[in-house]
Amino acid sequence: MSTGRQKSFKASVRANNQAYAQYKQEKDSHMNYVPIVPIIVCLCGSTRFSETFHEANLRETLAGKIVLSIGCDFKSDSDLEIAGQLTEEDKKRLDELHLRKIDLADEVLILNVGGYIGVSTAREAAYAKLHGKRIRWLEDV
Repeated sequence: MSTGRQKSFKASVRANNQAYAQYKQEKDSHMNYVPIVPIIVCLCGSTRFSETFHEANLRETLAGKIVLSIGCDFKSDSDLEIAGQLTEEDKKRLDELHLRKIDLADEVLILNVGGYIGVSTAREAAYAKLHGKRIRWLEDV
């Protein structure tokens, strides 16, 4: 899909999400709640907290959200066994891919366990802010 078509499609999706959002508290003529488009949330944080990613993914999914998360856990033996040894180029490519997930998301949830925010996570939070994404934090900042 060309960049122009992607922007047009994303604008259409956002407009659709906003239109549905205004019906969130309204009921139809049969007194049923009108369904809304699920919020898309992207999880950001250090892969050293893989269990926290898993817990947040479950919590957000059960809350009815579509969850975008890390695709590779650098600290997981099983992920490294499947992926092999990752090069710096691989890590850069995966970091860029995660920014694209933020582009798709309506909001990001920063998993700042114990207040920890690494360089990559800080960059992702700044990117999300720059692109007007709602930012939530696991722990108060």
